[in-house]
Amino acid sequence: MTEAAIAKTVDILRKQRRTFAQRAHDAAVVAGDRVTVDFEGKIEGEPFDGGKAADFQFIVGDGQMLREFEEAVQGMKQSESKTFHLAFPADYHGKDVAGKTADFMVTVKKLEAANLPEVNEALAKSLGIADASVEGLHADIRKNLEREVKFRLLARNKQAALDALLTRSELDLPKSSVQSEVDRLVEGARADLKQRGVKDADKAPIPDDIFRPQAERRVRLGLAVGELVRSHNLQAKPEQIKAHIDELASSYEKPADVVRWYYSDNQRMAEVEGIVIESNVTQFILDKAKVTDKSISFDELMGQN
Repeated sequence: MTEAAIAKTVDILRKQRRTFAQRAHDAAVVAGDRVTVDFEGKIEGEPFDGGKAADFQFIVGDGQMLREFEEAVQGMKQSESKTFHLAFPADYHGKDVAGKTADFMVTVKKLEAANLPEVNEALAKSLGIADASVEGLHADIRKNLEREVKFRLLARNKQAALDALLTRSELDLPKSSVQSEVDRLVEGARADLKQRGVKDADKAPIPDDIFRPQAERRVRLGLAVGELVRSHNLQAKPEQIKAHIDELASSYEKPADVVRWYYSDNQRMAEVEGIVIESNVTQFILDKAKVTDKSISFDELMGQN
């Protein structure tokens, strides 16, 4: 684990615990500041949904707003207003404005500077580090990063192994099983729409064909994995389940409580059992397959590139 990775994690932890204080009235907005603004956007002179807000707060540089919006606000002072053009990306999530250019007027109402906590014993203590020192903080981060790297590498290898298994599996898929999986995916999509506040989400037309390829893949994979487990005795053993739960719990302040939490619920235990079985299948496939090693950077593995 590199010192750069540890330092980057420390910076993230500091940002999560930053506080904000009012800037001087004549101060200009810079990256890292928290600003409160009023804004209104129009396209060809007409307002559009989501284009207007009052007392809207965001941190400049955190990516909450489009880059052009953040760049326009930087350099402004409290009570100052300005107008600017903003071109929405073609793949913008708001389909009504995607690929179009809007004229925005923005007014800065409040400007606050960020204060990051020092890297010291107090920060380590606030994070619940047993050894409340800078050295203890770095050691704890290193241990957690190593654990996360391990899990991510296992996940990548599992995906590659299961993809290879699918390419070699020629199975007749039970239509009823595929349809049941399609129905489950559709219901999941409706639940997601409902959670996002979509009106009448339970009645929204969602064609089965959208999810059929995914459903067929899941059913085919389930059958193939099940056959491997039965044929080669790859079931999850109690000691494997315990080791997996212990490893998950070790990253928490009170591991024993987390272990009890897992063992107290049959559904959670079933999920752990499924993970262990997949790991057994993955290892079995990798032991049998011709494997080519590939180097990957830390940032790429952690999805930061």
